[in-house]
Amino acid sequence: MTVVAGGPGDAALLVAAEADGTEIRVLCVGEGSKDERAALERALAEASRRGCQVPGGPTFAGRDPDGPGALLRALRELRPGWVRLADPDPERVGYDEGAGAPVHENPDRAAAALEALAAVRAHQLESGTPVFVDCRRAAADEKLDAGSASRYPRTKHWLTEGFDGRLTAFLPSAAGVVRWVQSEPGGADWLGPELLPGPRLMPGLSVVQDPHGFVHLLALRRTARGGGGDDVEIVHAVQYRTGQPLTPWHSLGSPNPGDRYKSREGGFPVMAFDGAGGLFVFARNFGHSVSYRHQSSDGAWAPWRHLSGVRVADELVTVTTGRGEVELLARARDSDAVVRWARSGPGGAWAEDRSVPFTPVPGTMSAGPEPGTVLFRDLVTNEPGIWWPGAAAPLPLGGAEGGGPLTGVRGVDVDGWAYALLVRSGPGGESTVGAYAEGRPDAGVWWSAAGKDTPLPPAAVRSRNGMVTLAVLTAGARLAVAHRKSQKSGLEFDSWYTV
Repeated sequence: MTVVAGGPGDAALLVAAEADGTEIRVLCVGEGSKDERAALERALAEASRRGCQVPGGPTFAGRDPDGPGALLRALRELRPGWVRLADPDPERVGYDEGAGAPVHENPDRAAAALEALAAVRAHQLESGTPVFVDCRRAAADEKLDAGSASRYPRTKHWLTEGFDGRLTAFLPSAAGVVRWVQSEPGGADWLGPELLPGPRLMPGLSVVQDPHGFVHLLALRRTARGGGGDDVEIVHAVQYRTGQPLTPWHSLGSPNPGDRYKSREGGFPVMAFDGAGGLFVFARNFGHSVSYRHQSSDGAWAPWRHLSGVRVADELVTVTTGRGEVELLARARDSDAVVRWARSGPGGAWAEDRSVPFTPVPGTMSAGPEPGTVLFRDLVTNEPGIWWPGAAAPLPLGGAEGGGPLTGVRGVDVDGWAYALLVRSGPGGESTVGAYAEGRPDAGVWWSAAGKDTPLPPAAVRSRNGMVTLAVLTAGARLAVAHRKSQKSGLEFDSWYTV
């Protein structure tokens, strides 16, 4: 992991949040003050005591008055695969009514993060090698690991199957969406990584398949304003055929359009399809409530609408119930609670439910493999759990080690019985697999190590012929894949291979 910051003081904060055992390199624009350099030295020494590898001292690139040239030259030398930055669009700490602009605790830190992101993007385009970026949320709890404090939530369901049986992996990078495509169904040959053409996207991505199997992508696009500053808007694209170009990125606008300050603070969007084929897109707005847009099955988009209720953090999760209804869950901003919004039926009004009976570790909620279910890690125990609307309490799933969200797939045949398979990061980031009989998570989950470390949530997909495939992005920024040995018995996987 290469930490890139404007100065050593900001770099020290990012180094302190790195996981134990991480290899850390530090790149700063400026040398900062003597106290800031001392703070970075202390942070690196403490990281070494935690088992992190710190080869060499920090690199100070200096500032190029004509752009990010100095940073770009330093990146050419370091050749990072993973980069950690500060928050380029931090939440405000106040609002200056006279100036009509939000007040930020450290505006220079955000500007430095944007400058660094531009340099990393240029380096990726120049080198042709993907660089994966994580931006640590401003004012995040120091106890949270990097995955739980990301400004752009980690992509979860990023491995998909197309109509022809081939698999595709989608992940966000510094320069845009990167795609890997399986050459033939079930095979070990893949094409990629391919940087897909597109606009200036921020390093986050939401991936969902519609009822027909088409892959939909959501991201945030940054565009320069004529009068200075940037606009940030939600954009949407679709892959209709495996390995073929995406549709053009279509702008969905912003819950706070026309205001360069407010649009920058919007949350990352999530989406889900209902049983009729309608698409719902949700995002946290500037006021920390939820806004949404709906696309009907005939393709028509409704304008942005507002869901009243509790102020929420930037962690939204959508689920589709067995009845085909879309529901939204969000972590509250001012408490540890989770809030749910649901409708009484198609076309019904949204109702807020504040009685959700679990408190998650930030950044760990995700849609479960069975309709309407939600996976998370318990805030107190870190143990994975599952809940669904109507359940009086969540069910613990075991496996409190590791961190980050869980994902999974259903319909896995094990000796004639249907199982739901779960994947998560275990100790030290090792991929871990578990399973439970569908509809019976209360019967327990059997966890086993899958044998591959990953900084991102692992992904799983079950193909139409029953083949289960796992995928991770390695610490070396390479795609690694493993296939289940048998389509009908056991949950053992073949050896991992790297693409």
